[in-house]
Amino acid sequence: MDTTARIALRALAALDLTSLNEGDTPEDIAALCARARTPYGAAAAVCVYPEHVSTARRVLMGAGAPVRVATVVNFPDGSADPARAERETRRAIAAGADEIDVVFPWRALIAGDAAVGARVVSDCKAALPAGASLKVILETGELKDAGLIRRASDIALAHGADFLKTSTGKVPVNATPEVARVMLQAILDAKSGCGLKVAGGVRRVADAAVYFDLADATMGADWATPARFRIGASGLLDDVLAVLSGTTAAPGSGY
Repeated sequence: MDTTARIALRALAALDLTSLNEGDTPEDIAALCARARTPYGAAAAVCVYPEHVSTARRVLMGAGAPVRVATVVNFPDGSADPARAERETRRAIAAGADEIDVVFPWRALIAGDAAVGARVVSDCKAALPAGASLKVILETGELKDAGLIRRASDIALAHGADFLKTSTGKVPVNATPEVARVMLQAILDAKSGCGLKVAGGVRRVADAAVYFDLADATMGADWATPARFRIGASGLLDDVLAVLSGTTAAPGSGY
């Protein structure tokens, strides 16, 4: 197997296959879930809006490789309202979500308020049952400054994040290797079991390879497993399947 195919398999196993469109219907979500299991293996999770969690759970209950259900809370604005984030988390878990992607209150951090971010993360973490995961979306393209990104990473790590996530995919600048490097260093320095999720703009196997190389170099070659490394994308699956089937994918788009 050549290097590109090996990376494609790694990307597939790490993929949070994502649809966060305002017009998503139950039929769209069922189709997304059907795509999550492929002849080459399964995606790690599907990520959908909270109102579609029950549909995703029902479709994915069938036979086949396990695929987790992720959803978003405090999304996409990242409000400075811990009660809202906790309430949305509890509802999503009750609907069947396995993983919660919560938006960190990044505007509050820019304004100098670090405490509310700590509260959002800790309150959402406390609302999770055993086995559920909390991914904290830092919205790095809006924080911009490496020092602020590191500060947000440290707060999330100290208050229970299971993953640091780069972006919502809803702003002009999303995942970049530069911000992923800052976040990985924070995880390494914290000596925690926290993982990393890159999201927004990863559409090709070649894009994914950049982040795998970065994770391998920073954390070690055995670190970037699906338990600790995810890619939030929709269009990436097309390129993964094209590589693994030996065909050429059409130019991709999507989260």
